[in-house]
Amino acid sequence: MFDTVMNLVKEWNVTGICLRLALATFVGVIIGLDREYKNKGAGIKTHALVCIGAAMAMIVNEYVFREFPNMNTDITRLGAQVISGIGFLGVGTIMMNGRSEVKGLTTAAGLWACAGVGLAAGIGFAEGTLLAVIFILFIFRVLAPLDKKLHKNSRRIDLYMEFKDSESIRPFMESLRRQKVDLLEFDFRKDKLGLHIPAAAMSLRLPHYGQKRAFKNDLRNTESVVYFEEV
Repeated sequence: MFDTVMNLVKEWNVTGICLRLALATFVGVIIGLDREYKNKGAGIKTHALVCIGAAMAMIVNEYVFREFPNMNTDITRLGAQVISGIGFLGVGTIMMNGRSEVKGLTTAAGLWACAGVGLAAGIGFAEGTLLAVIFILFIFRVLAPLDKKLHKNSRRIDLYMEFKDSESIRPFMESLRRQKVDLLEFDFRKDKLGLHIPAAAMSLRLPHYGQKRAFKNDLRNTESVVYFEEV
């Protein structure tokens, strides 16, 4: 049964084209469900449209190749343009706030991968399409939580901080040295509420792994720090 369906997808007729577009829509929805569930900028509709659009590009490629066999052109060019052109959607999902916090990179990469999956579906490569979806979902559902866990236990911590006054910064830096915390980066920022109080973005390296929670608890009890958050 499976082999029969795979062969039907590869055929150049109305049934084969319908199956290719249906496959592209299906895998786009499956990938988009994960992003929709996590309330990301690009969800079911965006991923499905990207996937079916990429599939249609490959179908048009094959149509041109079959209907105009003597045309001197590279039939892979349209597919290549899909991969490069998907960048405008990816940029739309990436955001950076005033504290240099970047959001949306995973969603942008997912859209790019979704376009590649759509191209495979459009050319009738159903086996590759389904395998790619399995690996994409593995990355979203298994590797993403692992990445968060590694980040949580990392020695490096990136912070946005607001201080009581400018005189509070030097004692804070001295306390970091006493705790053997390395200052990797430091950059003054405007405070979030426009109260004209000293604010900064900084990257620190803690002396031990798994120390982030204890370090942040110490910051909450630091009188000179009026506000902080990990970015």
